Amino acid sequence: MKKTLLILLTLLCAVSFSAVAGGQQDDGKLIIASDCTWPPMEFINADKEIVGYDIDFINAVAKEAGIEIEIRNTAWDGIFAALANGECDAVISSVTITEDRKKTMDFSIPYINAGQVLIVDSSSSAKVLADLAGKEVGAQIGTTGAIEIDNSPAELKTYDELGFAIEDLANGRIAGVVADTPIAADYVLQNDTYKGKLVIVGDSFTDEYYGIAVKKGNTEVLDLINKGVKAVQDNGIDKE
Repeated sequence: MKKTLLILLTLLCAVSFSAVAGGQQDDGKLIIASDCTWPPMEFINADKEIVGYDIDFINAVAKEAGIEIEIRNTAWDGIFAALANGECDAVISSVTITEDRKKTMDFSIPYINAGQVLIVDSSSSAKVLADLAGKEVGAQIGTTGAIEIDNSPAELKTYDELGFAIEDLANGRIAGVVADTPIAADYVLQNDTYKGKLVIVGDSFTDEYYGIAVKKGNTEVLDLINKGVKAVQDNGIDKE
């Protein structure tokens, strides 16, 4: 009897784990992970709501594709592991499509071009990243901004959140920050704390396309998302 009970409990645990690992909830909703620390793309507003361009975009994609979603705030340093482990079905979080990332995950149709730009103190004479050779330049860990700095003469300093890098720059602790264009513009042009204190110099120096990431080989979810992305773009909803 004990052996039979043990087998039943083992099977029940396996079934439960399978349901969780699949990401998708019992009610059929797709779980979408996003690191909500990148205004204006994804962030938490004063009412503790998840908002931003990416959030509006994925909601429009879901509507056009006829699917239901739940967006979960997930820290960047674990977001791709969550995708690989089946804890979520997709990631929308200002994720640049790169050849390296394409080895471990699949991407939707690109939906925005957001190249890297350099942010410096308004008193700085730097115009390009190379001008900061030997000096510390900040970026969020694991981002393409960090890769660009690492491949430059500047010294890379990584942060768990971009906001910490911006704060260090404003207080003179680092010489610059590299970030995606829309996020950089939000900090420099829209944030009263940094407006006039920090500036974006030059144009974006990379072409980087954002995509919605799904688990490698998950064609079912990818096809649904691509259906929605195409409809959003064809109907001009993304421009709204």
